[in-house]
Amino acid sequence: MADLATLQARLSEAEAALHKLMTGRGEVSVGHGDKQVTFTKANTDGLQSYIRNLEYQIRRLQGLTGRRPIYVTPL
Repeated sequence: MADLATLQARLSEAEAALHKLMTGRGEVSVGHGDKQVTFTKANTDGLQSYIRNLEYQIRRLQGLTGRRPIYVTPL
């Protein structure tokens, strides 16, 4: 797994690419490890999934992915 700084840089790149797609750019390329992936507006779901995965990896490295208690208030 990549370190926190690398994951944050990838997340910034992916979010910028998604912004470009959503504001009219025809296609964008994002570095993913040692390869380049090209996305178009037709496959923004794949880019959004990649962003969610990066966000999860970042939270995991920060120790923020454990189970959390649910508090219930009686009516």
